[in-house]
Amino acid sequence: MNQRPLAAIDIGTNSFHMVVARVDEIGEGAGARGPAFEVIEREKQMVRLGAGSGDMKRLEPEAIDRGVDALIRLSRIAAIHGADIHAVATSAVREAENADEFIERARLEAGVEVDVIAGVEEARLIHLGVLQSVPVFDRRLLLIDIGGGSTEILVGERGETLAAESLKLGAIRLTRRFFRGDRKHPASVESCRRHIRSALAPAVREVEPLGFEVAIASSGTAETVASLVHARRGGEPLRTYNRFEMTAEEIGEVVDDLSACATVEQRRRLPGMDPSRADIILGGALVLEQAVQEFGIDIITISDCALREGVLLDALSRRRGATLHHLQDLRRRSVVHLLETMDEDPGHSEQAAALTLELFDGLAPLHGLGDDARELLEAAALLANVGLSVSHSEHHKHSYYVIRHTDRLAGFTDHEIELIALVARYHRKSSPKVKHPEFARLRPEEQDRVRSMAAILRLGIALDRSHRAPVAGLDVLLPDDGRVIIEVTPAGDPSLELQAAEERRGLLEEVLGRDITIRAR
Repeated sequence: MNQRPLAAIDIGTNSFHMVVARVDEIGEGAGARGPAFEVIEREKQMVRLGAGSGDMKRLEPEAIDRGVDALIRLSRIAAIHGADIHAVATSAVREAENADEFIERARLEAGVEVDVIAGVEEARLIHLGVLQSVPVFDRRLLLIDIGGGSTEILVGERGETLAAESLKLGAIRLTRRFFRGDRKHPASVESCRRHIRSALAPAVREVEPLGFEVAIASSGTAETVASLVHARRGGEPLRTYNRFEMTAEEIGEVVDDLSACATVEQRRRLPGMDPSRADIILGGALVLEQAVQEFGIDIITISDCALREGVLLDALSRRRGATLHHLQDLRRRSVVHLLETMDEDPGHSEQAAALTLELFDGLAPLHGLGDDARELLEAAALLANVGLSVSHSEHHKHSYYVIRHTDRLAGFTDHEIELIALVARYHRKSSPKVKHPEFARLRPEEQDRVRSMAAILRLGIALDRSHRAPVAGLDVLLPDDGRVIIEVTPAGDPSLELQAAEERRGLLEEVLGRDITIRAR
C-alpha cells in the first residue's frame, strides 16, 4: 500500500531547509531490506530568522514575516507532492521570548504546525540524519553541527546517543557579538576564539572519557569550509561534499584566509566561498577550528544530511515503527534501491554482479585492487543497466548519466559516484579512452582502476548474456604458464555466455597482460 510522502522542514536560525521524500520498502532480491528514502525535492531558503539586535532573545517583526513567507512557499511545494509536513524549529525560535507569535502565524497563515525542539533532541535527530549519508553506524562517532544560533555536539554509536550538548555557539550569534559591521576589528578573532574555547570546555570534558573513532561535521558552515579547503587544493567545485575529508591543518589555513580579509566583500571573493554566507562564515569557521583543536580531531568528514533527514526518519519511525538496523548497510541499500527502481531486469543485474565479484576475488593476485574497489565494482555491476530506463540505444552512456545525477546513492562521496558511473559506462562498447572528457579528468592511477574494474565487469555481464542464469558459478585458475583460465559451472546451456565472454575478454587480457581461456567444466 502506497503511503503519503513525508516533508521535513528544518527551521534554522540562518536558513530554512525542506526535503520531500517518498518512503519505499526495498525487497529482498539483492540482499537488503527495509525502508529507503527517495528524495523528490529539496528546497532551501535563507531567512535569517535569528537576525536582529540583542542575544537572540526576540524575533524581529521583519524576520517573522520572512519566516512565515518562507513556510507558505515550502508548504505549497509539499502540497504539490501530497506530503505530510513535519516541521521543527531550533535555536532562534527556542530562545525567543516571542516564539509563540511566529508559531501561531505559521499555523494560521502557512498551515504548518511547528515543533520547537530542545538542543539535545536536535542533536539526536541530526545524528539520525547523518547516518543516512555517512556509513558509520557501527563506529563511535563525534558529531559537530554548527548552526546559525547553536552548535550541537554528540557522541553516538549504533544509532544511540552516548552524550550530547547544545552550545550557544552559532555563525550568526558570533557574528553579531564579535564581527558586527563590514570591517573586522583586529582583536576580534582572538576574542572570539577565547569565547568559543570557554563554551566548548564542558563538552570536551564529557567527550574525553567516551572517546570516538570518527569525527563528522554537518551544516552549511561545515560545507562552506569544505568548499574553501577544496578550492585551496586546486579542485573544481564538487556536486556534493558528502564524505569529503579535511584536516585540522587545512581548516586552520581556511580560517587564516578568512581572518586576513578586512571586509565581507573580500571574503566573498575567496575561491570556494558561498557568497550568501560571506558575512557570517568567519564566526562559524572559528567554531569548527576550535572544536577540532579542543577535541583532538585530525581529520573530519562532512555529512550532507543533517536535521531534516533525521526528522524524516523519526517521523517514519512513529508512522511505521521502523528501526535503525537498515543503516548498517547504508551504501549497498541505496544501490539496491536505485536498481529496483530503474532496472528492467534486476535479476540479471544481480546475477551479473555475483559473477563479477567471483571474478574479482579469483583475479585478486593479479589486479591488486582493494576492498574499496570491490564495493564500487559491485555497485557498478548492479547499476550498469539503469540507463535502459532512458533508452535502449547507447544505454551504457545513459547509465553513466543516471548514476552521476541521482540523489538516491547515499553514503558515497562525489568521487566514488563518478567512479561507479564510469565503470558502468564502460561495461560495453568502447573501452575507456582519454578522449572521453570524464575519464580524462581522472588521475592516471584512477584511470587504471576504472579500466581494471570495467574489464572484469564486461566478463561478468557476458556470463549472463541470455539473462537466464545458465552459469552457477566460476573458478579462476592461474597456472604456471602465465595463462588465466576461467572455468564456469553450468546450470543450463552456457554456450551463448561462453561465446560472449570470448568476445569481451580483450580488455581484461590487456589489463592483466595475460591470455585468458574461458571454458565450461
